[in-house]
Amino acid sequence: MTLPDPAARAEIVVDLGAIRRNVRRLRELVSDGPGPGPALMIVVKADAYGHGMVEVARAARQAGAEWLGVATADEALALREAGDTGRILCWLAAPGEDHRATVAADVDTTAYSVTQLDEILEAARTLGRAARVQLKVDTGLSRGGAPRDQWVALFEAARKAEVAGDATVTGVWSHFACSDEPDHPANDAQETAFREALVLAADAGLDPEVRHLSNSAGALLRPSARFDLVRFGLAAYGLSPAPEVVTSEQLGLEPAMTVRARTVMVKDLAPGAGVSYGHTFVADRPMHVALVPMGYGDGIPLHASSRAEVQIGEQRCPVLGRICMDQFVVDAPGSRAGDDVVVFGPGRDGEPTAQDWAEWCGTISYEIVTRIGGRQRRVWVDSDGPTGEAGA
Repeated sequence: MTLPDPAARAEIVVDLGAIRRNVRRLRELVSDGPGPGPALMIVVKADAYGHGMVEVARAARQAGAEWLGVATADEALALREAGDTGRILCWLAAPGEDHRATVAADVDTTAYSVTQLDEILEAARTLGRAARVQLKVDTGLSRGGAPRDQWVALFEAARKAEVAGDATVTGVWSHFACSDEPDHPANDAQETAFREALVLAADAGLDPEVRHLSNSAGALLRPSARFDLVRFGLAAYGLSPAPEVVTSEQLGLEPAMTVRARTVMVKDLAPGAGVSYGHTFVADRPMHVALVPMGYGDGIPLHASSRAEVQIGEQRCPVLGRICMDQFVVDAPGSRAGDDVVVFGPGRDGEPTAQDWAEWCGTISYEIVTRIGGRQRRVWVDSDGPTGEAGA
């Protein structure tokens, strides 16, 4: 793939063709039995994990995604304003939040409690239309969702709203805590709890369109928990949600993001020269180093200092000393000012990947791709060609 601007100081390049191929591949991976398999929700919250929400959403729809998932109302409404008319689920709201805009935009809105449900219903009554509501239950993550002792009350209140014509309950759902660890006992416990919640919902008279529990790791590693719909976040961007269990390559996924820059300066160091703040690295030999114009102000983790590597030409170049707000130094024998630097990419040409950076920083690849940005421009390319339809 030819990058869009060889003269750019630094940029984030997202391949929308890879997004489409990942969505189609994920469909294959969860549709291995008779029938069409579960519906797919592609999660595009947090600006599509740093990949660009509107652009990724459009590519996901082109690849057949029935649903999009976002955290906040603002995200859902931005998708509507960009022209998306398909199903969107929104799941995070503060007490007292005004739900009129999302109800008016036909966004499926999540209720965690009877109080939150009442706020959604008030918006629906004000507009004179039924709200599309999904009910989230806490099955063991101990984060969002109704706790066990509130399930029946929430289900009964939702059914009452349906009978009154104020709401349509389109889903009941929950979220795994440990799905990236297939043998963790919490997975069995949560699936059992979720099935109990579905029985209670049915007892209350609810018949939701979709029932969903699985995120990327759950969908890929736990077939019994796929239900009617699976939610793919990280995997849609080509990264493994459980890298210690299965790699992106083994799953047939393609990382969609490449972060690149150009060296802005090179210099020779004598033995004993300290590098960057605090002189945490001191040259023990003559060295030729290069300056890369990105830093923690652009989402390059400080924790990668003296640990991470980039690629210049065909060589891996270690980061030397502390990463600064705007720049960092790498050991780059033979390099020249203006050379192309790949900070991370798909890994096909030997460059570091987001997963490599995650391991160097003691974090997860979710954080690496989501935090990248700052002052760097983001551009989109399409390896499917100008129509974006290759492989359709």
